[in-house]
Amino acid sequence: MSAPSRSALLTASAYLALALTWGSSFLLMKVSLDSFTPGQIAIGRILIGALTLGGLMALTHRRWPRERRIWGHMTVVAVFLCVLPFLLFAWAETLLPSGIAAVINATTPIWTAIATAFTVRGARLHAGQIVGILLGFCGVALAMGAWQVVSDPAFLASFPAQLACLGATASYGIAFTWMQRFVAGRHDHDALTIAAVQLTAAAVIGLLLAPFLALGPIRGGFAPAPVLALAALGMLGTGLAYIWNTRVLAAWGAIAAASVTYLTPLVGIALGVILLAEPLTWYEPAGAAVIILSVLLVQRRLDGILPGRRPRSREAAAV
Repeated sequence: MSAPSRSALLTASAYLALALTWGSSFLLMKVSLDSFTPGQIAIGRILIGALTLGGLMALTHRRWPRERRIWGHMTVVAVFLCVLPFLLFAWAETLLPSGIAAVINATTPIWTAIATAFTVRGARLHAGQIVGILLGFCGVALAMGAWQVVSDPAFLASFPAQLACLGATASYGIAFTWMQRFVAGRHDHDALTIAAVQLTAAAVIGLLLAPFLALGPIRGGFAPAPVLALAALGMLGTGLAYIWNTRVLAAWGAIAAASVTYLTPLVGIALGVILLAEPLTWYEPAGAAVIILSVLLVQRRLDGILPGRRPRSREAAAV
């Protein structure tokens, strides 16, 4: 296999791993809330993720970056991609009706597109990408049966939590764009090293916030299920996931990388059907088909098929 095609395959694999991992994160947060407060979950997953990547850095004998620019920019990313959204989502999960967090999370590519248009020089959305972004959000709403969610009396009661989720997704959009604008392609470090810097910076911020947000009692002690859920959230959803995210963003750009949030609700649906024997309705596979089409449009995978369009590069065209 040639080097370019192998690189494209690894990037696509990282993208799918992100979808699987982040698709499980809302469930893991729900389970963690049985024992831990939102602040404990947010800061705990950051610390576990930082320890995981720090351990990998030591085991693989990688050198930590010495450039102040890298540490400065990744500290900004740590705030907007870790600390702030983790706190907002963890708190929102205590109030939101089932499914709405996943629908709101699908606004991430929209915020990313807005931020990219204003901050990345020469950035220009193609018509197909704009259609794909809007289509993806509609697909998520269809797959999650959003009309049932909004008819739930708890929907209006959870409006502050919905705003918190929107704040979290806007924060993600800023972080994705910041990485593309100031980090991607501007260093010679690999994805593990950059992700380790990000989570180390986030861990320092988390430790500073811990006395104010994470010193409450552990409800019911350290029950196995919440502890294991938090550990998985930290090691996988926060540790390894950011290695994959860094690779995907560097290869495909901020908007295409953010489109992974369209796939995460499908993972939640699949887990419910496979593990919990939940019934499969007509709108879930229909929404899945719309989402897959939207991802192909956002990532410009159809440029070589649609009239007058060509793939940007071999890597961008590979899945």
